Amino acid sequence: MKPLLDIFSKPKRIKEEKPKHEKQKVIIDYREKGSLVASTLVEIGIEIEFRELKVADYLVNNVAIERKTISDFISSMINKRIIRQLQELQQYEKKLLIIEGIEEQELYSEDSEGMHPNSVRGFLLSIILKYKIPIIFTKNYEDTARFISVLANRKEKESSLNVTKKTLNKRERLQFILEGFPGIGPKTAKKLLEKFKTLKNIANASIEELTEIIGKKADIFRLIEEDYT
Repeated sequence: MKPLLDIFSKPKRIKEEKPKHEKQKVIIDYREKGSLVASTLVEIGIEIEFRELKVADYLVNNVAIERKTISDFISSMINKRIIRQLQELQQYEKKLLIIEGIEEQELYSEDSEGMHPNSVRGFLLSIILKYKIPIIFTKNYEDTARFISVLANRKEKESSLNVTKKTLNKRERLQFILEGFPGIGPKTAKKLLEKFKTLKNIANASIEELTEIIGKKADIFRLIEEDYT
């Protein structure tokens, strides 16, 4: 005789399988192939792909990362190469600068290739305040790889749909247009507008007049007279 069904027993719930979070692939510039960071990422189970990246060393979860060892960071300050790299990083909404090796090398050494410690500190502040790029200091290549792996596995939060785009006022729009010229920041744009009042007046001003106000930066306005050929 078959057992009667217990009509009062609670029905068993079928567990719904949650969709697995798809791991993000880390895109690495091919020039980083010799780096132990890449091999460490593979060892800890992160999928990587080498490509030629025009800007940044790593692309992780929509974040562009420029990686510098301490010695490379100091030398790039001296030859000003890092300034161009920081400017290029501005093309990305999210970016990071990783300075690697604080466990292995002193960042503020008096003997650091002739770079005074306060010069290094001042430049670090400039990166954060002027270029708006966060800095992460890592102990070594393994620590760098761990930071990248955490970022690769980080789930992005959905953006709110209730945000509104900020409308620029007239002064902000004029300044925004001027800041589109390479090397023209907010301070320089304000100087020009305060002196010449309108974009038309700035465009019609001679290089000599512009140089009196903003110095060598005025050379960029020679583009106005160039043909699109």
